[in-house]
Amino acid sequence: MDVRIVDDPARVVADLLVDVACAGGHIALAGGSTPKRAYELVAGVDADLSAATLWLGDERVVPRDDDRSNARMVRETLLAGLPEERRPRLIEVETELGPAAAAAAYETRLREELGNHPRLDLVLLGLGPDSHTASLFPGKPALAETHRLVAPVPEAGMEPQVPRATMTYPLLNAAREVVFLAAGADKAEAVRRAFGDPPDESSPAAHVRPGAGTLTVVLDPAAGEGVQQ
Repeated sequence: MDVRIVDDPARVVADLLVDVACAGGHIALAGGSTPKRAYELVAGVDADLSAATLWLGDERVVPRDDDRSNARMVRETLLAGLPEERRPRLIEVETELGPAAAAAAYETRLREELGNHPRLDLVLLGLGPDSHTASLFPGKPALAETHRLVAPVPEAGMEPQVPRATMTYPLLNAAREVVFLAAGADKAEAVRRAFGDPPDESSPAAHVRPGAGTLTVVLDPAAGEGVQQ
């Protein structure tokens, strides 16, 4: 595990995203507020990202134009800032199907694109104050999933309280590269639980450990207090 504490974690993550996208990689993106600046920085880069495919690590089961939609956030912060000919492809969750069918359809799409044992090139994950990641919340059934690659989350563990579809540990831990991005003092305890020595086994993020890939944790100094204490 490579832990990086930097003044501008969004810039570091944006550079990683651009490198993999320029190589035509399959990338799973995080939702939420912290990655937004990284996506805006990617949109400002003069690079051809059109060979890349973007996936969503999790999605809120809301209409595509809902302001809680992760896909909408990616479209508005990353794709809209790029000329059409340089935009990567974004494969969205079919939220209109409802959480169970949407999760199943997204898994089918992953297998169609990447084979029966999909391996994403890069997975970007955030970290909640409760140490959840994607929509893998403490105490929820999706944590125990060992077969499905995408699982429904009928009840979220925090706001917004809407159903979700989330990538699961079998898919996340098969990735070539996993990058966590966290910023702010309110994330320091979650960082300690997920990445401290030893990690807290009750932390969902602590179980994201790619077996044949790399794990990088990019933090600002305030969040980094969680691994410096």
